[in-house]
Amino acid sequence: MSLSEGKKLHMHKLSNKDGVIAAAAMDQRGSLAKSLAAAKGVTPKEVSQEMMEQFKVAVVRALTPHATAILLDTEFGLPAAAARASNAGLLLAYEKTGYDANTPGRLPDLLPDLSVMRIKELGADAVKILLYYTPFDDAKINDIKHRFIERIGAECQDQQIPFFLEFIGYDHNGVDEKSLEFAKSKPGIVMASMKEFSKPQYQVDVLKVEVPVNAEYVEGSSVYKGQKAYTRAEALDYYRQSADVTSLPFIYLSAGVSNDQFTESLAMAGEAGTAFSGVLCGRATWKDAIPVFAKQGPAALEDWLATEGMKNINAVNAALAPAKPWWNRLS
Repeated sequence: MSLSEGKKLHMHKLSNKDGVIAAAAMDQRGSLAKSLAAAKGVTPKEVSQEMMEQFKVAVVRALTPHATAILLDTEFGLPAAAARASNAGLLLAYEKTGYDANTPGRLPDLLPDLSVMRIKELGADAVKILLYYTPFDDAKINDIKHRFIERIGAECQDQQIPFFLEFIGYDHNGVDEKSLEFAKSKPGIVMASMKEFSKPQYQVDVLKVEVPVNAEYVEGSSVYKGQKAYTRAEALDYYRQSADVTSLPFIYLSAGVSNDQFTESLAMAGEAGTAFSGVLCGRATWKDAIPVFAKQGPAALEDWLATEGMKNINAVNAALAPAKPWWNRLS
């Protein structure tokens, strides 16, 4: 694919001099409120705007000096965007958090007070959309999602801002995504999703993808739990196969797993020789700070981030040594 000069300027702001994206993510809204509420012993509605903003600002201040970019939301994240380190580019989320569990298909929706133009006016270097997707869902549901992404791609093209598409796989029959059964189907879901959204009509610039396997079910991995979905050789082959289905730059998301599991997943990507261009890593870096903040307050959070948080982001950055420049896949 080719990339316009306008989009290239933004892409350089999101990556290091080697063209690798080492981005942090702090755009969680509903899930963060639920986690804070559970740790504090209150309901999610009792988690205040101030508490959400305070947590995000602390995380962003601590981590962005060691990241090339930060992904935030506009509902709680704008104070954090202003507090980020000068070296960090900015991605902003365009979608509403979560999905309507009463409607089949986990259909997406946009924040009603935003447009790509307004996201760009807020100083963003990229637009991010999260889409729940499985190629095995009803064709009518997936057609709605395809048209949705086509519209956003056109909007980003018009505004000359990169479009980062994140898709999260699921089982349309309700199988637990952490289960052995889902782990076996995950490679097919990831590969088919990557192939679909690499098509030119979507005008996606960077795919933000899940690793194609669950490392906890890879025999012999450092986080192996004893149930096998794949041998290590099979897992490495899935990494290669998934990379081969797209011509777009792609980066891996942490999908809420532990730091140990995510860094092991990145190690396998490197071992497989996968041409990934970095990460957009959120909870694997900071999620263990949630109970610290909820129970002990801001000062304890800052102490945790200065020690454990730093250890986590440094581990992820070290795992990016095999990553390849995003411009390798662009003409």
